[in-house]
Amino acid sequence: MFYVVRSADGNIQSLSRLQQSNSEMMDEHNPEIQQFFNAGRAEPAFGAADADFVRVIEDLIDTLIMKNVIRHTDLPDAAQRKLMLRKGLRNRMHGALDLLGGDEQIL
Repeated sequence: MFYVVRSADGNIQSLSRLQQSNSEMMDEHNPEIQQFFNAGRAEPAFGAADADFVRVIEDLIDTLIMKNVIRHTDLPDAAQRKLMLRKGLRNRMHGALDLLGGDEQIL
């Protein structure tokens, strides 16, 4: 959640994680907040394309490791740490979004 301060014309002027006077609470996924973060960027879709491409590279590395083409330890230490961090974050995010659990729990 963010606290949003609007300008006189109603556009987002600033936002903060801390409540401020004359601020309104807004969900971080709100399109207005996304637009505020992307303001000034030449191509907003470029960031999304980068994120998708990073996922492709992660999947490629996982595939190469599973097929024994490379070992995890063949990668530089910094790359190993970054891959493990992203895997952990992705697993936690997936678990956090699993609101209904597995199919076996649905009647």
